[in-house]
Amino acid sequence: LNVTEEKFVLETLAGCIEYKSLLDVVVNAFFVRDGRQCLITERNLYIVICYLATFQLEELGLQCFSRIVKSLDTAKMYKFLRFFFNALYLNTWIKDEWSLFYDSLFVKENWIDPLLRWQPKVQQLIEQLADKLSNRTTTVKTSTVTQPKEFNLTVPKPRAILVPLPIPVLEKSTPVPPSTYKPPKEKKQLEEMKTKNRQKAEDLLLKANTNPFRCAAMKPEKGEVCCKILYYLNIPSVEFDYFNNFLECSLTPYFVFPISISIDNIPIKLNAAAILREGALYQRKMEQELKRIENLVRGAGDPSEFLEWQKQMRGKDLEEQLAEIECRRLQGKLSYEEAVLAHQNIIQENKKKADLIREEKAELMHEYAERCLQEHKEMRELVEKVAEGHKNAKQAKLKLQKYKQQIVQEVCEENRELFRQALEEEEEMLKKKYELIQQIRAIDSSASLKHKFVDLTETGGHGLICEMSIVELRERLALLREAQKAAEEEKRDQIIHEKQAKEQLLLDKLDQISLFRAELGRAAALKQEEKKRKPQSGEKQMKDERILNLQKKIVEKAMERKKQAGLL
Repeated sequence: LNVTEEKFVLETLAGCIEYKSLLDVVVNAFFVRDGRQCLITERNLYIVICYLATFQLEELGLQCFSRIVKSLDTAKMYKFLRFFFNALYLNTWIKDEWSLFYDSLFVKENWIDPLLRWQPKVQQLIEQLADKLSNRTTTVKTSTVTQPKEFNLTVPKPRAILVPLPIPVLEKSTPVPPSTYKPPKEKKQLEEMKTKNRQKAEDLLLKANTNPFRCAAMKPEKGEVCCKILYYLNIPSVEFDYFNNFLECSLTPYFVFPISISIDNIPIKLNAAAILREGALYQRKMEQELKRIENLVRGAGDPSEFLEWQKQMRGKDLEEQLAEIECRRLQGKLSYEEAVLAHQNIIQENKKKADLIREEKAELMHEYAERCLQEHKEMRELVEKVAEGHKNAKQAKLKLQKYKQQIVQEVCEENRELFRQALEEEEEMLKKKYELIQQIRAIDSSASLKHKFVDLTETGGHGLICEMSIVELRERLALLREAQKAAEEEKRDQIIHEKQAKEQLLLDKLDQISLFRAELGRAAALKQEEKKRKPQSGEKQMKDERILNLQKKIVEKAMERKKQAGLL
């Protein structure tokens, strides 16, 4: 490049880097709106053109700027300049986005106003590019221009008026079968089965209340089976006692007969965690029992009366909960009956609406037929007007064709000149690259390899206090490995001693657990015998007033629904 050309290129590059944030705003928006089909590799081209148009247009002048633009691809430049020099865009979002980086007054005076002043002249350049794009497809090599002649066509006969299509008539739909509005037979059968099953369950409950010991006493074979199941499931005996108590407490409100499970001393397999967990449980229980005895010695009261009162209150709460559940069930049934009545009312309203819609549909079809006839008449008049306009357009086409041929010849000459200049510049670049490659190959061939002998007993000579040779380093590593092995042996011995102590602790815990289990087994057997001696009193079922009121409402709604179904 010449000195002036090199200076211009460097100034343009520096300006593009300095105002990169402003230029990116315009170029990114162009790729989003008008440049969706443009390549992303051409981004730098649009950045340079945007910089020249914004900051260098006053210095370059319109003639120099137009030469730069015309030397590039016409379609790309036409799209970008039409987008960038849009007065609406400059006054609205471009000005607002640039004001985020610089002062709004500075942006308006130094950049937006100059662009608006140049906009009419640049618009002429954009129109030239548009004409160049429109004339690109015309042929250049034409020796003689053919003169078009009109065809000697016969005059078409006037068309007959189209007969309107017949209005389609909807077929009569089949009526809805009466079985749709009647309840199915299966529902009645299910209700009868429910009542029978409920009656059977009440009979069985009555028998269980009168003779509780006949159905609740467990055979010894079943007790052995339960204990075997617990053994295979790896459940300790203490947890089995808790399971038995849970069944008694949770199922007695629903089943009158008690559940008795026999317990035998069966060996149970335990791991270390289970042993420690069970030992901690027994230890905690023993501490609680000692604390209770100390409180009794000091004069504290016995909590048995409170526990009995608590048991009674829990029974009352359970009865209230059952009554509340029954109320909810009856409320759900009542809402179902109300929903059925509302559905029947909606069906009657829909029938009335369907009759109104049929009448409106017939009126709309009549209006549609009249509108179609009017549209046919308007289309016929429009065709006649278009045929007259075609005759006047032929002369205008001939004039436009001559004008376009002149422009195409001028554009072809300019393209040939630009193509020749581009070939010369490309040849110069290839020569420079070839010379540079030869220089690099000459430098690579002259390089020589240097070998150096390494002595393992010498130090590096860097002047450090901890500096040592490779041989000394290997000896020190060997000593460190021996020390590490000795530390590992000592750690291994310590782990073995800790393991032996832990095993001894587990054996002690197992002895303690076996003692506690034996005592708890005796206590459970005594408790079971006491429960067998006490007579069991049957529970009295009491109905709530809310339940009775809901049942009456359900019967009334059912009668009303049946009457409505008969009317339908």
